[in-house]
Amino acid sequence: MNKQLKDSTPTDSEVILGILNNSESALRKLYTAYFPMVLQLIINNSGDEDDAKDIYQEAIIVLYNKVKAGDFELSSKLKTYIYSVCRRLWLKRLSQLNRYGGDIRDFQEFLPIEEEEVDQHSDRDIQFNKMESALRLLGEPCKTIMEDFYIHNKSMQDICERFGYTNADNAKTQKYKCLQRLKKLFFQQK
Repeated sequence: MNKQLKDSTPTDSEVILGILNNSESALRKLYTAYFPMVLQLIINNSGDEDDAKDIYQEAIIVLYNKVKAGDFELSSKLKTYIYSVCRRLWLKRLSQLNRYGGDIRDFQEFLPIEEEEVDQHSDRDIQFNKMESALRLLGEPCKTIMEDFYIHNKSMQDICERFGYTNADNAKTQKYKCLQRLKKLFFQQK
């Protein structure tokens, strides 16, 4: 059984390469490998299993975004990095909930994680939520044109055919107008 547990924990390089290659299996292994460690941290420091799941999810997103951005340098074990990010995120959450008493019980080594990294992740979430809201307000056909071009990577020719524009240049002009409206809606939000 111990060998089976060992096999289920991916190596650090498997995880990094798995993220770079969009491997679902590497992410699944990552999700199961270190969650018990994070669960113990959160439960022993005023949290519950749902809190642990949320914090772990956020930490995996931070790792995923850093690896995908190409600016991730692993200077410790991946387990230590994930624990450190979870610890930092949990301290921040406790502080927001006024439940942080100044001491947290650690069970693993951890690295100091820059507040800036966590804040960038939070800021990005806020920006995505604002964009999602602006897209909802945009209306059709602009919403679909924006999603087709920027999210689904469809060509202007595909968009032209879908919406019945006379040529790709007309579709491009419409996309530009839609983008201007989207920007206006995005920046009007608080």
